[in-house]
Amino acid sequence: MRWSEAFIPTLRDDPADAEAVSHKLLVRGGYMRQLMAGVYSMLPLGQRVRAKVMAIIKEEIDSIGGQEFLLPQLHPSTIWEETGRIETMADIIMSFEDSKGGTVILGPTHEEIFATVATELTSYKQLPQLWYHIQTKFRDEARPKSGLLRVREFTMKDSYTFDVDFEGLDLQFDRHLGAYKRIFDRLGMDAVAVRASSGAMGGKESVEFMVRSDVGEDEVAACSSCDYAANLETATSTLAAIEDPGGMSEPERFATPGVRTIADLEVFDGGARSDRQIKTLVYLLDGEPALVLLRGDHALQEQKLADTTQSIEVRAAHAEEINNILGADAGSLGAVAVDGERILADEQLRGRRAMTTGANANDFHLRGVDIERDIAVNEWHELRTVEAGESCPNCDGVLEVFPTIEVGHIFKLGTFYADKLGLSVLDENGTMIPIVMGSYGIGVERNMAASIEANHDEKGIVWPIEIAPYHVVITVVRPDDERSSEVSAAIYDELTAAGVEVLLDDRKERPGVKFTDAELIGIPLRITIGPRGLESGVVEFAERRSGERRDVAIANAASEVLAFLEAAHS
Repeated sequence: MRWSEAFIPTLRDDPADAEAVSHKLLVRGGYMRQLMAGVYSMLPLGQRVRAKVMAIIKEEIDSIGGQEFLLPQLHPSTIWEETGRIETMADIIMSFEDSKGGTVILGPTHEEIFATVATELTSYKQLPQLWYHIQTKFRDEARPKSGLLRVREFTMKDSYTFDVDFEGLDLQFDRHLGAYKRIFDRLGMDAVAVRASSGAMGGKESVEFMVRSDVGEDEVAACSSCDYAANLETATSTLAAIEDPGGMSEPERFATPGVRTIADLEVFDGGARSDRQIKTLVYLLDGEPALVLLRGDHALQEQKLADTTQSIEVRAAHAEEINNILGADAGSLGAVAVDGERILADEQLRGRRAMTTGANANDFHLRGVDIERDIAVNEWHELRTVEAGESCPNCDGVLEVFPTIEVGHIFKLGTFYADKLGLSVLDENGTMIPIVMGSYGIGVERNMAASIEANHDEKGIVWPIEIAPYHVVITVVRPDDERSSEVSAAIYDELTAAGVEVLLDDRKERPGVKFTDAELIGIPLRITIGPRGLESGVVEFAERRSGERRDVAIANAASEVLAFLEAAHS
């Protein structure tokens, strides 16, 4: 392709609303343009990269036995009602009413729809199966941001496995785990597999693939000494035991005027250290109130609360609701002698005594609280948020917490959809058994952006060779020079004939503009052709990633490119 004929609208300035590096560079490099919030048009360069990302994904899923489908984007709401996910995913589902008055859902994912096809599986002899497609998804993100990292319309490869038992599911899950690792490696990313919450997907086990990034919206806790890594939504740690002093025979009420926070009580005369306080939170779980208790120096992890209680809607109670339930304002709350309310406590409070908590009367607290004696805890769960510096649950290492971008997520769904939709087959004994499912997702455009987050410098994008829009750019310093035009055309033809993707920059622009644009859009290799070099029989060969430049003989230019590409693919 000749640059003079291509549509590559590069920009010198970052878009005003862009925060993520990938967002800035994809717009400045002429890869995409925003149509509206969370919706982007792919321009030719962007579409070339997108197609290569999809090809890599397809190749790796095919290698583990995947069969490609293409299922509809429009779904009847009835099937989503059958699984209950019309409620659990209500915050992101986009829908409309058709001319007959029916509700049509724009597919946010396709578990239900693949399950409709799987109803034709009737015998264990037809299993296992691995089906997938690469299809557009729609999700009503409340706050689209960071370019392609959080959008409302995107492309996803979602695959689904169907097995007769959980052993088969485990095998398919492990195969996807390996395929995903190969995909991310080819996309130029160091992705970490972490334990995660299954959320609204159903099932009991899932693994996310995370890439470390300052613009990431997920946080991961990872051990410095072993391979433990988990999304903060599920992460655990080991804490040193706290020795409690001898307790009182019963709690003692004392005045705490103006004390409204854990920190206030720490410095109050007669107060207590934060790790000797009980933090009492009031939450609505699917509309029903619950008291949630944690150690004063710990923060609640809401996803853990949702997962352990299997609640669809989880929210903190409003001030008026809190007062109606406990008769006091936040800052003076406690669970001592509370009767008739659901009380959930974090495991770090189990067995604690001589604790301090609110008295459910404004400006008063209780000291000498013995958890088991004074509070009627209904349920004990792991509810707190792990913090950096805590000990690994698997070894003596120390946990680090850092932001990440989720680039893939795989789920063991089990029989969740079989139970809801009646998916079953006859086993070898003629008995009907539920089909065991797995689900495996990876976003195409999100991975484009994540690859840039992992591969860029101050000049622009540094694409991995496999997904670069072109392998090499031939920069002609003087397009009006006859010899330069002849040599550039000859090298272009030789490389193209060898299957190399070449962008020939024959624009009538200053050399500095051409060099800047080539570095901005991230083409891995550059051959620079100018009259001065041609007088000596050489052209310049440059590598984008290393910045290395060297002169090579005109006759050897194409072979240098081919040798580089061969080494990169070996």
